[in-house]
Amino acid sequence: MTTEFTSVPVGFVGLGNMGAPIARRLLDWPGGLTVCDVRPEVAEPFVAAGARAVADPAEVAKHARIICVTVVDDAQVTEVVAGILSTAAPGTVVAVHSTISDRTAQELADRCAEHEVEFVDAPVSGGAPGATRGSLAVMVGGSAEAVDRIRPPFGCFSDLIVHAGSVGAGTRMKLARNLLHFISFTAATEAQRLAEAAGLSLTALGKVVRHSDAVTGGPGAIMLRDTTAPIDPDDFWFPILGHVRDLGEKDLSLALELGDRLAVDLPLAQLALARLADGLGVAESALDKETS
Repeated sequence: MTTEFTSVPVGFVGLGNMGAPIARRLLDWPGGLTVCDVRPEVAEPFVAAGARAVADPAEVAKHARIICVTVVDDAQVTEVVAGILSTAAPGTVVAVHSTISDRTAQELADRCAEHEVEFVDAPVSGGAPGATRGSLAVMVGGSAEAVDRIRPPFGCFSDLIVHAGSVGAGTRMKLARNLLHFISFTAATEAQRLAEAAGLSLTALGKVVRHSDAVTGGPGAIMLRDTTAPIDPDDFWFPILGHVRDLGEKDLSLALELGDRLAVDLPLAQLALARLADGLGVAESALDKETS
């Protein structure tokens, strides 16, 4: 990491449940850290650790050339960026970690460009524990030049930085990631209902799920291809994902049969059974291919 990159002063706006652990990872940043939050008291530990605290985003921009924003929603992000732009020097990079609309990200990028300020949408995945450990994943939408500039400070709180594309792409990737996240949560509640009706320990089931997902990679284990198009039977991935399809259809059918016996409605399981093959791109069963 060059002196040029490490001497860039960093600012941070928003010290809430997610922002605070990210900002703490930047306390030792060689270029210095300026923080800001609407609650002055939450900035006090940062000041005690050597950071500068200021009253508003405009003041942050007077001291920082890379500014991270972690606030609640589109309206707050828009208000913060407006304050930053009132004083930001040309060449400043504004990085928004909040999950906002990709259209809002593009609108803010256009507004920043009028001030010769770079905007990147940089939502994160990994939660507060990941931020505390410095192991967040960051999905960035913006120019290659801006991404290069933010990589050194972002490396303080993340161990995976993905340049998803132009402005808005980082947000779109985060929305796809969280789509999987919360659908999985809903599926977990369905699995719990089945387990409860079967007289099983829900906490024990949870231990098994966390243990096995840590080994296999969970849903991400099948996200290996560059396309969702159907797979040609001669393709390398066909027998692999075909095997996943065959196992999945067998186990989903058994779970649905158990649910019928226990009078537990399993709508997500029914939907998964109907859509698994097409979703994997292997509408033709691998078992059928082997036996044909």
